[in-house]
Amino acid sequence: MMISQKAIEDAKTYIRELFAGNADGHGADHTMRVYRNAMMITESEPEADTGIVALAALLHDADDHKLFHTENNRNARAFLNAQKLDPETIDRICRDINAVSFSKNRAKKPETIEGRIVQDADRLDAIGAIGIARTFAFGGKHGRNLESSIDHFHEKLLRLKDLMNTAKGKETAQARHAFMESFLREWESEIQDKEKQNGTASVS
Repeated sequence: MMISQKAIEDAKTYIRELFAGNADGHGADHTMRVYRNAMMITESEPEADTGIVALAALLHDADDHKLFHTENNRNARAFLNAQKLDPETIDRICRDINAVSFSKNRAKKPETIEGRIVQDADRLDAIGAIGIARTFAFGGKHGRNLESSIDHFHEKLLRLKDLMNTAKGKETAQARHAFMESFLREWESEIQDKEKQNGTASVS
């Protein structure tokens, strides 16, 4: 089923309403960056269905377990049903949405090219300068101290470069990964300098 541009524009409006007031790095601004990432990657993947990619990207966090207590993609399905999409297309979009989450899928690759594109698009927004900012925004919102947020880089973010699915995703991830490594080196340097200062102060 051909997905109309109106459905895509309506999805943008829907996610802005759904995430109004969100300030932990998973708001509408994150979704729009994932959408733009997905559209960029799709240009290099001509076999992908652009409409499916667009709606899966825009709705990928509509039922995120960290944000909503919904089952069976209830929010996404409500929107898609209101757009009068056929059940097969709705199921296809929800399948791709469910393949995105790192916590649920880890190194598992989505079965479809559309799912692989959206997974890459979401993971690109978790790394680089934006990823660093989002990590500390989420940590602050949920009471996580700076050291715990730094641990998150080693537990997840530094792994994402090697988990990209598409050529464009891999290419884009390289520079963002390098920036995170540079940030972490500077962090360690400043922490060590502070510890040295404290040690000198204690001796004197």
